[in-house]
Amino acid sequence: MLRPPAGRESARGGRTLLILGSLAAFGPLSMDTYLSALPSIGDDLDASAASVQLTVTACLLGLASGQVVAGPLSDRLGRRRPLLVGLAGFTVVSLLCALAPTVWALAALRLAQGLCGAAGIVIARAVVRDLHEGVAAARAFALILVVTGLAPILAPVAGAGVLHVTSWRGIFVALAFVGALIGLATAVGLSESLPRARRRSDGLGTTLLVFRGLFRDRSFVAHGLATGLVFGAMFAYIAGSPFVLQEIYGLSPLGFGLVFGLNALGIVTASVLGSRVVARAGPRALLVLGLVQACGGAALLLLAILLDLGVVVVCVALFTVVSSVGLVAPNATALALAEHPETAGSASALLGLMQFVVGAAAAPLVGVAGADDARPMAITIAVLAAGALAQFVLLTGRRTSARPVLR
Repeated sequence: MLRPPAGRESARGGRTLLILGSLAAFGPLSMDTYLSALPSIGDDLDASAASVQLTVTACLLGLASGQVVAGPLSDRLGRRRPLLVGLAGFTVVSLLCALAPTVWALAALRLAQGLCGAAGIVIARAVVRDLHEGVAAARAFALILVVTGLAPILAPVAGAGVLHVTSWRGIFVALAFVGALIGLATAVGLSESLPRARRRSDGLGTTLLVFRGLFRDRSFVAHGLATGLVFGAMFAYIAGSPFVLQEIYGLSPLGFGLVFGLNALGIVTASVLGSRVVARAGPRALLVLGLVQACGGAALLLLAILLDLGVVVVCVALFTVVSSVGLVAPNATALALAEHPETAGSASALLGLMQFVVGAAAAPLVGVAGADDARPMAITIAVLAAGALAQFVLLTGRRTSARPVLR
């Protein structure tokens, strides 16, 4: 468990938790810090809302494909080497993003930024699976999500603050500094969790066979799609909310940052509550509860926008959808990885691929009707949330999958 005994071991466990949470936060760090700057990026680079949102899509594609590379590599080379290379690359590319002359150059660099940052996300999950199993793994993922959840709380507010004193380019300079800081902490404070005896020595062909076997595992696919589709709904919110809340409902960049941070606090709160009751309720029950919550929030959001119920109802609905991630993500991840300890890196990579490919597909859909129409965002979120619950029920039914997690 990530709650070690008092004294030196407790300090080491807390440090490991903080580092893993920071590594897992590269997704929200890459995405959320510059969200309030999307309209100003469009103005500065003379780009449309749809093309600016493609920079979100490019980063999501990088985060997805980078995990497919870094995960299997970490099964073969150990966790530290691919991780440190990815962190160094993230720092360098973030500085290059600050120099982007056009929106298309920025999109290309955002793709590279996502590729590098993906190493932190996928390897953090694999390290947890190296060290923990069962309910302890579900609790560990929930506690890491608490740390990770601080990023979406702080990042938009920090981004808005940077935007207040400089241009959007300063945000990427700040991201480079954060990447370097996390890289230093990882190099000093995170030990290798995969011994040489447990590393895989096979090549690309075997890795592809592992992926094929995972895709044929109904339990893995059901849990992977559950978290992937709910993450897709969250990414639709991430891509669409800066325009919906600022351009349509008139929130300032700081006001948007505060609302965005409150929604992220909902993820943290749900994660904390889930980590405390998972031993009694079980990961599957908490996962189903989260999926139902996401569907309820999505339905309210759709009604609020179609019936013009106002910004307060819209914000309540968004909070309900986003906070469901705190229940869905840790429990779906623990259940999906439970029966794949020897290929934790590859399985973690496939989970990440599901999450970020869906997110990359969802992000541009929210802007198809322009920056002054909130209906595409609401419809996209509703379809993804409903799909997450429907596929989970169809693929798992009443069966309790991944029993080792429930011990």
